[in-house]
Amino acid sequence: MAIASARHILVPSEEKCLEIKSQIEADVIEFAKAAKKFSQCPSGRKGGDLGQFGPGQMVKEFDEVVFSGEVGKVLGPVKTQFGYHLIEVTKRS
Repeated sequence: MAIASARHILVPSEEKCLEIKSQIEADVIEFAKAAKKFSQCPSGRKGGDLGQFGPGQMVKEFDEVVFSGEVGKVLGPVKTQFGYHLIEVTKRS
């Protein structure tokens, strides 16, 4: 079974998601700092770190991106019932 480690940033709007993503890609802010500053998920306090998890443990839209997206790249915006996410897969096996 595949196992992944990821971190994410959760915000209420796609616009905010895209704004943060462009700041991270331009090296204006580091992913973990952006998570602490902007994320509405409790994981934001840990730089957005979600730890390790397997397929089916996260909501479907999130799961699909984590288990198919490029490792080490900022992925998203990904819309779920919780809002809009930026996701960085840190490891996958």
